Amino acid sequence: MTQGMRVAVAMSGGVDSSVAAALLVEQGVEVFGLMMRLWVEDGRVNRCCSPDDVQGARRVAALLGIPFYVLDMRSVFEAKVVSFFLSGYAQGVTPNPCIECNRSIRWTALLDDALRLGATHLATGHYARLRREDGEWALLRAVDQSKDQSYVLSVLGQVELAHALFPLGEYRKAEVRQIAREAGLPVAERRESQDLCFLAGGDYRDFLRRHGGRGLEAGPIFNAEGDEIGRHDGLAGFTIGQRRGLRVASNEPLFVLAKEPERNALIVGPRASLGRQVFHTHPVRWVAGRPPDPQSPTQVQVRYRAPQTGCTIELESDGTCCVSLARPIPDITPGQSAVFYHGEKCLGGAVIAQ
Repeated sequence: MTQGMRVAVAMSGGVDSSVAAALLVEQGVEVFGLMMRLWVEDGRVNRCCSPDDVQGARRVAALLGIPFYVLDMRSVFEAKVVSFFLSGYAQGVTPNPCIECNRSIRWTALLDDALRLGATHLATGHYARLRREDGEWALLRAVDQSKDQSYVLSVLGQVELAHALFPLGEYRKAEVRQIAREAGLPVAERRESQDLCFLAGGDYRDFLRRHGGRGLEAGPIFNAEGDEIGRHDGLAGFTIGQRRGLRVASNEPLFVLAKEPERNALIVGPRASLGRQVFHTHPVRWVAGRPPDPQSPTQVQVRYRAPQTGCTIELESDGTCCVSLARPIPDITPGQSAVFYHGEKCLGGAVIAQ
């Protein structure tokens, strides 16, 4: 199986990508490491490629005896991911830049560079699994459900999956840590960061202000009956289901029900008004390149850590779809991704529309 394989491992200086590289080396695969240098504002440090991250990845590569290269992805990252982030908030939605990074950077720009450098495959430290089914690649949830990352990989299609490897898909996080310790990897105890890398630990609203402030203009807060009951400091500071920060006097807790960018308005109401059972999406990217059998039981996940909910999908001629849920759920947020599953199999995903 490993004969003729030459694998580029996307290394970040963290334990997951380091163990992914170690497992492949142990299997006798020819491996080299690639690290992306990503954009960050002048004077700040991107949390995915800090000097410590680069040094950690370089030390792991030396320990494993594999070549290691750092690729300058700053321009394409700014053009694709940062602009996507700014544009989303300017349009009144809550964007997911990590999914966009997987789509346009890791599995487009980085994959292209890896193939040009002679790789047959690109491996990452994502927790997900691949399986060949009837001549096609299927993307499956990881064994460790608490770490599963198939949600952020739902943008991948057959072309990308044909070159993909996810060595950690069969392991649990605790096992990955133990492998790193036993291999003597210097990053074995490195902590994970959950922040957006290019924010460098800062508040995203401050970042928006430094880059034009679109989405941070003050505007009215309306209740569900259409009465103006307060003022907000900018739609970008709120997301669907949010309760804190409204600063509106009320006899009952109020939550964000909707954002209306065309009139820069925030709509709020009681928790009972929060759930929705139907929503629309932008065009769906199906992993198999085509939609699933409409009779097949389907579940949808509307945020990275949200539970799955049963649904039916009505496809439109333009590739978009209308999703009807088995029960109302409260956190359907325009700009986030709705990812569809059949059991453990990821079918694809789409951005939730306004």
